[in-house]
Amino acid sequence: MKAGVWGITVHLREDRRHIQDADVYAIRQERRIPLNLEMANASSIVKIALDVRPDEVCLVPERRQELTTEGGLDAAGQESALRPTVEALARAGVKVSLFIEAVEEQLEAAADLGVPVVELHTGAYCEADEKAAPALLQKLIRGAKLAHDLGLQVNAGHGINLQNMPAILRIPHLDTLNIGHSLVARAVFVGLENAVKEILAAMSPYCGGEM
Repeated sequence: MKAGVWGITVHLREDRRHIQDADVYAIRQERRIPLNLEMANASSIVKIALDVRPDEVCLVPERRQELTTEGGLDAAGQESALRPTVEALARAGVKVSLFIEAVEEQLEAAADLGVPVVELHTGAYCEADEKAAPALLQKLIRGAKLAHDLGLQVNAGHGINLQNMPAILRIPHLDTLNIGHSLVARAVFVGLENAVKEILAAMSPYCGGEM
């Protein structure tokens, strides 16, 4: 917060592999900065979210075998399961986001569910080789334009770092970038405050409109 971050994102997994319940409550008590809670659509976690009432919840897929979240949520295939959670969180005053792929089917499903925000999964692009990367970036650009046209706030995250940031900033209509692993890894070498300031500086040229 001292370094100027715009918000804190935490992922309370069902297996509690990362942050723990008490950490979520402790961070929420600060209330000096927006809290985004990443979570699966699991009843036990939904119950905590409704108790904590973070500023935003981002619904993500989870698999026990994964190291971190891999791929976007299948909003189109899980609309009936997601709708009660989205509606309950909205009634509690929590802004709901879906972590999804930048494809028409998923973006339209998000709009149909009534969520105000989507977070585009940038992982495939960030991990791609030079041959595959251009097409994946264009996919993100098209997805961001469609999301904007559907009236959705456009966030993005997964795999973003200082090296790929210039290309990520070619995606139009971005509101928020969620950056975790690369920032903390960089902090090992330069300290957390400097790592945050580097990321903020790298984002500063963004104009936000279509390029």
